[in-house]
Amino acid sequence: MKRKFGDRANWRRVTQRKFASRYVEDKYFTGYITLYTIQALREPLWKTYGRHTFRIADKGYSWLQYYPKNAHYIVTAMFDDRNEVIEWYIDVCKNQGVTDQGVPWFDDLYLDIVVLRNGEVFLLDQDELDDALSRRLISLKDYELATHTARELLQMIDAHAFPYFLMSLEHCSQGFDLDALRFDRIGGMK
Repeated sequence: MKRKFGDRANWRRVTQRKFASRYVEDKYFTGYITLYTIQALREPLWKTYGRHTFRIADKGYSWLQYYPKNAHYIVTAMFDDRNEVIEWYIDVCKNQGVTDQGVPWFDDLYLDIVVLRNGEVFLLDQDELDDALSRRLISLKDYELATHTARELLQMIDAHAFPYFLMSLEHCSQGFDLDALRFDRIGGMK
């Protein structure tokens, strides 16, 4: 299991970045929200899902990340330099927390879900989760937590009940100002 940090301070691909973090306590969302903006990088990052290839990291791209309190997942909305969503990336995690410097982190439990802007959904890294269990890098309890969480997330996505899609689009339209983010206009999403 790998601990991942919201500021991606060790990401060598990116040579210049802006990072902001804010704790929100609202009736629609409680937890940390971070904004990671790429100002300069060595080379763009491309990912392929199914038959689609996307550039997910380049100059001017922004990643808006939600760390819902007490949840076993983290949501990253990835936007291009025109503030158009590329994809949503959902990391299943065991724990999450924050450093003394105010940087949110999570302990990755291998499974990931990608939702493309066209609505296609991909469950990733089941083989990595299975391998981690067989090599005893995680416990059976961790394995069950990951699979249960992923199943619940996929059900919410399929039922159009996953609030982070609309939430991230609304927050993008608000200009990514973490201090001014509003949740009431999103209308009762929890």
